Amino acid sequence: MSLQDKTLFISGGSRGIGLAIALRAASEGAKVVIAAKTEQENPRLPGTIYSAAKEIEAAGGQCLPLKVDIRDESQVVEAVAAARERFGSIDVLINNASAISLTGTEATPMKRFDLMFGVNVRGTFLCTQACLPALKKSGELGRNPHVLTLAPPLNMEPHWFAQHTAYTMAKYGMSMCVLGHAAELKPYGIAVNALWPATVIQTAALQMIPDVRPEHCRTPAIVADAAALILTSDARVAANTGNFYIDEQVLAAHGLNNFDSYSVVPGSTQLQPDLFL
Repeated sequence: MSLQDKTLFISGGSRGIGLAIALRAASEGAKVVIAAKTEQENPRLPGTIYSAAKEIEAAGGQCLPLKVDIRDESQVVEAVAAARERFGSIDVLINNASAISLTGTEATPMKRFDLMFGVNVRGTFLCTQACLPALKKSGELGRNPHVLTLAPPLNMEPHWFAQHTAYTMAKYGMSMCVLGHAAELKPYGIAVNALWPATVIQTAALQMIPDVRPEHCRTPAIVADAAALILTSDARVAANTGNFYIDEQVLAAHGLNNFDSYSVVPGSTQLQPDLFL
C-alpha cells in the first residue's frame, strides 16, 4: 500500500515529528492538512503552518495549512470541514500535538496542568471525534484509514510518575485514547495505534528536557519512516490495530536494523533513551 493520494490530518505539524511525518507522506504524493497554532515565526520555535506547507509541497505533496487550537472544539470541527471540502476525504489522523512540563507537583502551575490536559488528552480525543465520520467513510471506500497517536506504552511504574506526575498522566491519557479507540473503531476497519521513539528525538521539546545534548539524540526522520510503515499496513487486519509501537521495532520488523543514519551525530553510541521505556 501507499500514501499516494491519501489525506492526512496532522495536529501540531508545523515542526518536529509532525512535520517529518508530513514530509515523508508528501514524498509519496499525499495530501496533508497541518492543524497548528503557529502563524508567525518565533526565534525560539522556528517553523509556522505556512513554512511547513511550502516544505510539504516542495516534497511532492499538497498542503492545507490551518490555524487551529486543538483545545477549541469549534476550531477543530471547522478545520475538519475545511479539509474535507478541499481534499474530499480524511484517511489518516496523526495525533501529534502535545504539551510538556517535566515538573514535580509543587512546581507545576495549574495553568500548565490545564494546558497539558487540554492539548494532550482533550485535543487527542477531540480530533479523533471530529475526524471520525470522515475516517468511517474512508473505511467504507476501502481507503485504509488509520489513527496514529504519538504516545507511549502504558507503563504504570511509579518511577514514571514520581518526577512529573502531571505530564505522565497527560501523556498516558493519549495512550488510553489509543487503547479505547482501537477497540471501538475496529468494526469500521479503522486502525488505531500509538508510536513512540526508543531514543530522545531532537525537536523543540528538547528545551524542556534537562541535560540532554543534541549528540545524544536521533532526528525525527526515524519516527516518520516508522509511521509510514504503520500507515501503509492493512487497517482491516486485527494484528495491525491496538499496538503501542516503538520506532526501532517497527523498522527492524521490516528488515532495517542499522539506525546510524538517524543519529544527529552519525555513529554516536551515547544515545539517550526516551521517557516511559
